[in-house]
Amino acid sequence: MTTSNAKKVVLITGGSTGVGAVIDVGGHLPAFRRNNHARIGTVELAINKAFSARIFSNSTEVLAGLAQPGSELYGIQNSHNGRAIIFGGGLPLSYDGHIVGAIDISGRSVDLDVEIALAASDAP
Repeated sequence: MTTSNAKKVVLITGGSTGVGAVIDVGGHLPAFRRNNHARIGTVELAINKAFSARIFSNSTEVLAGLAQPGSELYGIQNSHNGRAIIFGGGLPLSYDGHIVGAIDISGRSVDLDVEIALAASDAP
């Protein structure tokens, strides 16, 4: 994923309370956007949800289900020095069948964050 493409993806954060983060294949942050009225706490959440989607090669929404008590990944949210975030909004980004990074949208309801992240992940 190029930095230019990453910046295009985070521009889709939508609204004045959104935050968007893109993590590249190596887990680094090439693009980030915080809109004017976004809550400060969403900044770290967005970065870490994108990081979680990348390192686990799965959406954070799916990870949330797998991390419930009695499930096979219970406790995963305590890994990586607390950087693993397991609620919806983080999605791996793929190109030609390979994961090339991840995106997260944060700042609204989890359902809306997921919806916007899905739309952004399909952006050209």
